[in-house]
Amino acid sequence: MTTAAPRAAGRVLPTMNEDGSRRWVRPRPSPGRWQTRRRVVAYALMALYLAIPHLRMNDKPMILLDAPRREFTFFGYTFLPTDTLLFMLFLGTVIVTVFLLTALFGRVWCGWACPQTVWMEYLFRPLERFFEGGTNGSLAIDRGGNRFHPRRLAKFVAYFLIALVLGHTFLAYFVGTDQIVQWVQASPAQHPSAFAVMGFTTMLVFADFAYFREQTCTIACPYGRWQSALLDRNSLIVAYDHRRGEPRQKGMKRRESTAGDCIDCGMCVQTCPTGIDIRDGLQMECIHCTQCIDACDAVMEKINKPRGLIRYSSRDMLAGTARHLVRPRTVIYPLALAAFLGTFVFMLSTKAAADVTLLRAVGDPFSLDGDGRVVNQVRLRIANRAGSDREYRIRVEVEGHEGTVVVPVNPFPVARGHTETTSFFITLPRDAFSSGEPEIEVHISDGSGFDQEFPWRLLGPSAGDHKRTGAAGAAGGTP
Repeated sequence: MTTAAPRAAGRVLPTMNEDGSRRWVRPRPSPGRWQTRRRVVAYALMALYLAIPHLRMNDKPMILLDAPRREFTFFGYTFLPTDTLLFMLFLGTVIVTVFLLTALFGRVWCGWACPQTVWMEYLFRPLERFFEGGTNGSLAIDRGGNRFHPRRLAKFVAYFLIALVLGHTFLAYFVGTDQIVQWVQASPAQHPSAFAVMGFTTMLVFADFAYFREQTCTIACPYGRWQSALLDRNSLIVAYDHRRGEPRQKGMKRRESTAGDCIDCGMCVQTCPTGIDIRDGLQMECIHCTQCIDACDAVMEKINKPRGLIRYSSRDMLAGTARHLVRPRTVIYPLALAAFLGTFVFMLSTKAAADVTLLRAVGDPFSLDGDGRVVNQVRLRIANRAGSDREYRIRVEVEGHEGTVVVPVNPFPVARGHTETTSFFITLPRDAFSSGEPEIEVHISDGSGFDQEFPWRLLGPSAGDHKRTGAAGAAGGTP
């Protein structure tokens, strides 16, 4: 005998029914002043995300994360592998800024600027309502019982096309728009790795906004779990005023003398994109999107009550005490931010106009020519950080030994913002290495203010090799 699966009678979590099945959250739109402000911010951020790969500063992409070449460009400045400290200071500045904003304004990132929230609430959900209809809790096609309605399939096609655009844009942050244009016009077989990255990103975006949705915020993202450490009782949060709203009464049984302002209409729950009840207090799932504020304000206006039953506030203010802006974390975080940012700006402003790196030859560290002299190849890598193309003159000083220096390209041209590598060769007699490794001075100058010296030790046969070579020569052997 077969029995039907148990039907969900209620919910035990915002996104889980009593039978363990998923409760799909279909938030009801709530027009209002906060919704209007968030929409302006959201569309501006969408346009910025799509435009950044096409924008340039200092004749460079505004942001380009060139991992294969280990070059990371932010706002016209390229961080090279030699800029580890600068890069760490930059990341430290960003992290401390997030901490400070959270301490002051709560989860403003989640509700106003997080790509998950921005794209979900202001592009994918509106498209869903356009294709499927319905605005209050469940979509029209869901109520009709047709899970594979043509309009739902059309929605998924639109989702996939948008995900395709976002996948290509994401890849452009790592390879540049010029490379993307070339790849789009060629066969995927000519660039399988890049095509795989784009395809994976596209499917990830599609799965996120078509299926995972609020689960990304409530399960995958760690930021909500950090709020217990990042927030304090004075941090700004989206909160329900219990003192004003309780006890809840509604309908004909409502008695104005004893009732709070909350009429238990449930609009704050219906409009929440993560399905929570804001009246239960501060919760990990709350992304501070302010949709419940607009929903509640609209209800308060209809029943002739002042707005603000749900509002931006702090736990101390809700408890009736004043909010304190000056507290340990609002002092420590700005000091840390000033230290990180100040050090970053100082090091950036005093950074030399070129980064010079000396490298040994690939393979054997030295070689012997036909006359038995020792030849060292030195590779020279120059990163031009100046605002124009430069030509770098290379001068090598070998003191105490008669040697030969060959610089094939001198001066060595390097375009603005580029890194180029050349080589030069130093030949010394074998006796120069009898007492150790001789040292040379490499002078690099560009004729426009950059002039630096770099010491370098040459490699050659050790003293033991010389003794063995001399004994072999006396016995008639060959070196």
